[in-house]
Amino acid sequence: MKGIVYLSLSPWFRGALEENFSREKRMQWKWLGALLLFPVQMVYLVVKAAVCLVLPPRLRDLSRDNVLVTGGGRGIGRHLAREFARRGARKIILWGRTEKCLKETTEEIRMMGTECHYFICDVGNREEVGDITILVNNAAVVHGKSLMDSDDDALLKSQHINTLGQFWTTKAFLPRMLELQNGHIVCLNSVLALSAIPGAIDYCTSKASSFAFMESLTLGLLDCPGVNATTVLPFHTSTEMFQGMRIRFPSLFPPLKPETVARRTVEAVQMNQAFLLLPWTMHVLVILKSILPQAALEEIHKFSGSYTCMNTFKGRT
Repeated sequence: MKGIVYLSLSPWFRGALEENFSREKRMQWKWLGALLLFPVQMVYLVVKAAVCLVLPPRLRDLSRDNVLVTGGGRGIGRHLAREFARRGARKIILWGRTEKCLKETTEEIRMMGTECHYFICDVGNREEVGDITILVNNAAVVHGKSLMDSDDDALLKSQHINTLGQFWTTKAFLPRMLELQNGHIVCLNSVLALSAIPGAIDYCTSKASSFAFMESLTLGLLDCPGVNATTVLPFHTSTEMFQGMRIRFPSLFPPLKPETVARRTVEAVQMNQAFLLLPWTMHVLVILKSILPQAALEEIHKFSGSYTCMNTFKGRT
């Protein structure tokens, strides 16, 4: 009886084995094809990027965009509002902490002929703001102290504004962008997210967290048509936020002008550029960090003056 059952089932088993073998073989050929195609794709993307440097792609038309700039009352935020208005944005919304600065910037933007409104950090005003198609997370604070000299409230404030604030604003406006299939998330970060310095431990930590957030978000939006992200990592910028910060060779590494950062940021948005380091020489810093030993990096910090640059810090917190 057992022999009869075995003989009757063996053709079925044989067919199942053959089908399984055929499936595995197809998968092997598929993976082999993907493996051979991968370097070709890499070469194509590198060549494409090089061509775009010479022949920039068509810039995004901002005439239908409603732009929200957090921290838009002063510093880089004010210059970003000006730049978006100058390039034809339909409406500018400003969020910030100081009404006087927000009001001044709003009046300036209106004088340029662009509709502009401001709110004092109230996420609940989304309905009044309308559909935001470009969100610029620019608000940030820095306390300029070492870990042991920083009080707990100051440390929590840095993390809340510089990092968690981006979670809340992005969660508030991203769903509608995905629904419209039209939107752009922008983060004004800092090169200190990639290369920290002493005396600004709260700022460096929060900016590193913010960079990881944007890197993850950018990859998460790959399958979301019409919605993109841009992260800008500028060098020291001459605003009151980092007033008093000194490096050893200011003629070789001059601070960036806020209007330059604003202009390059808006251009990056229009060109749909995912990451932007300012100036371009900061790419060398990233390469050096990946190949040099820690002892060599420490000597670079001492030689350049970044090791003690926050000793004279008098900036706005």
